[in-house]
Amino acid sequence: MKSYKHLSLEEREKLVAFKEAGLSLRDIAKRLGRSHSSFVRELKRNKTGIGKRSNEYLIFRYIPCRAHQKAIKRGVKQRTKAPLKETLIWLYVREHLRKPFNWTPEEISGRLPKIHPGKSICTEAIYQYIYSKQAKRCKLWELLPNARKKRMRKGGRKVHRASKIPNAISIDLRPEIVSQRARVGDWETDNVIGKQTDKTALSVTVERLTRLTILSLTGRSAESKTGTLTSRLSVFPDKARLTLTADNGAENTNHQEIAKKLELSVFFCHAYHSWEKGTVENTNGRIRRFIPKGLSIDGLTDVQIKELEYRLNSTPRKCLGYLTPYEKMNEVLS
Repeated sequence: MKSYKHLSLEEREKLVAFKEAGLSLRDIAKRLGRSHSSFVRELKRNKTGIGKRSNEYLIFRYIPCRAHQKAIKRGVKQRTKAPLKETLIWLYVREHLRKPFNWTPEEISGRLPKIHPGKSICTEAIYQYIYSKQAKRCKLWELLPNARKKRMRKGGRKVHRASKIPNAISIDLRPEIVSQRARVGDWETDNVIGKQTDKTALSVTVERLTRLTILSLTGRSAESKTGTLTSRLSVFPDKARLTLTADNGAENTNHQEIAKKLELSVFFCHAYHSWEKGTVENTNGRIRRFIPKGLSIDGLTDVQIKELEYRLNSTPRKCLGYLTPYEKMNEVLS
């Protein structure tokens, strides 16, 4: 099988010269050792418009040097690698970065092959595209959870203080199976605060295995937190209420009442060891994408919180094999 070679500038100039001498395209093709169909396509594709821009006066002529430039430019464009492999993946990534999805690159990467079998893109490739010069003017970094203009390294702080919660049971005494995420029914809870002057807080409770999230507007007192937790968790079957892990905030003072009403064990993290309840802390970070720090929670409605809860539980998660928390909870309970 013969390999195809693009026309050279010399061949294009000879094409014009022979054509002006009255030779047919078939005769020209024989002289130059080409197929006449190559010259038919060449004359159609690479003509140049001469004259005024109005269609009435624009005349298209074949000029060898300009035809050669157009062919080179077209070839470069065709050989340029499409962003994120191909158009389908590129459109999928950009669509799901934006509202109403606001998915992370990791979530997009994991969900893509489930929606489009055979297609894939790694998380790092998406991050590199977001921070590339090619996409810089689109400011896609603003769509990321922390909206950082530059990629940052993870960091943390180390502070050790004693708990002030009476009769608190240390997380050191929590069954090891809870850390393994081997069963359903182990919950973590925390409060998300808006402004310091707010009278309302957002109670966030997350199941460790399924990542199912429960959101409720609550007061900042221990009594309000107790009522909110017992009301929302009581709808779950007994096998889905085994332990609850909390921090040392004053809103968790009535932990013994919670344990009695829900028939579960309540454990407390070491002071300033937020990573010991990492599931709910990760969820808080997701919530901050919709309720930024400094935004008053007093102005939020129950309907808005329900919509946010549904959104969190309907988003595919890498740790769940890109199932949603709703799907995972239904799977384990059934």
